[in-house]
Amino acid sequence: MTQTSTTNRQFVLAERPKGEPTDSTLRLETTEVPTPGEGQMLLRNEYLSLDPYMRGRMSSAPSYAAPVEIDEVMVGGTVAEVVTSNVKGYEKGDWVVAFGGWQDYTLSDGTGVINTGKNPQNPSWALGVLGMPGLTAWAGLTQIGQPKEGETLVVAGASGPVGATVGQIGKILGLRVVGIAGGAEKCQHVIDTLGFDACIDYKADGFADDLAKAVPDGIDIYFENVGGAVFDAVMPLLNPSARIPLCGLISQYNATALPEGPDRMNYLMGQLLRKRITMRGFIVFDDFGHLYPEFAKQMTGWVQDGKVKYREEMIEGLEQAPAAFVGLLRGEAFGKRVIHLAD
Repeated sequence: MTQTSTTNRQFVLAERPKGEPTDSTLRLETTEVPTPGEGQMLLRNEYLSLDPYMRGRMSSAPSYAAPVEIDEVMVGGTVAEVVTSNVKGYEKGDWVVAFGGWQDYTLSDGTGVINTGKNPQNPSWALGVLGMPGLTAWAGLTQIGQPKEGETLVVAGASGPVGATVGQIGKILGLRVVGIAGGAEKCQHVIDTLGFDACIDYKADGFADDLAKAVPDGIDIYFENVGGAVFDAVMPLLNPSARIPLCGLISQYNATALPEGPDRMNYLMGQLLRKRITMRGFIVFDDFGHLYPEFAKQMTGWVQDGKVKYREEMIEGLEQAPAAFVGLLRGEAFGKRVIHLAD
C-alpha cells in the first residue's frame, strides 16, 4: 500500500508489549484524510523518525511522558509538507518538523512545529543530526559533560545518530574520543569516517579488557545511552570528578525483570561518592529546548564545513516501520533510521 491523497494509513497501539514488541503490538488501519478546521493545518508526513524512546511510550509504566493509549496512533517525530493551512505563519508547500506520528496525515495547530521553508536541503536530516538526536548529543556533552581539552570521552552507541554526533563534537573540542559499538563494521566506520581515536566492539570477547587498554588515563566523560554490560565495563574506569550525561538505556527497554548477577547499586553509589562523579539524566527538549537556536546555528555550520558527518538509514514504506523499530532496539541500525512514507 502506498501513500495517497485520499486515505490516511495509521499504525495504532493494539496492545502493550511484554518484552520486545511483536507483530500484534501495532495494528495498521486506514481512515479518511482529516479536514483542518479554524486554526489548524493539514500536514502530509514524508519522513518518520524511529527512536528508542518509543518503546517506553508503548508501556503504561510511569515515565516522563504520558503513554500512548490503546487504539491511539503511535507517536513519532516527522518531517511533513503543509497541504492546507489556517495557521498564521504556515502556508501550502512549507516543510515542517512536527510530531505527526506513525501515519500519513495529521492535523496541527502549530504547537511545537518548526517551519523549515519551501525547499529545505536534506529535509529528513531535521530528524537526525539537525534535530532531536543532534541536540541531545550537543546539549548532553556541552552542558552536562563540560568538556575540557585533552580529556578522555567514551561514547556508547558510537555509530548511532546520538553517539556518532557526540564523538565528533568531542573531537572538535579537543578531546580524546573512544567509541563503543556493536560489530567490526560499525567500529571501522566510527574510526575511519567519524574520526574517533578508537572504537571497541562490545560484542567481541574481552570487551572490558580492550576498553581498559583504550583508556590508559581513565575516563573523564562517559556519554551513556546503552547501560547494561557496557556500563559495567565503564564504571571502574571512571576518573575522579567524571561526568556522565545520561540520555537513554536501550539495553533495558525490552527487559521484563532485573538483570541477572549481583546487585550493582551499592558499588555504583560508592563510585559516585568516592570519586565525586556527576551523573545526570536529561530529557532533551524539556531540559535544553531553549538552546535549540544556538545548537542549530553551530551544528549547521559544522555539517556544512564537513566537521560533522552524518549517516542516515532510509527505509521505504510505512508498513516497514514496526519491523524496522524492533531491529533498532536489537542494535541492527547503522546510523539514523528513518522511514520514508511517500513514494
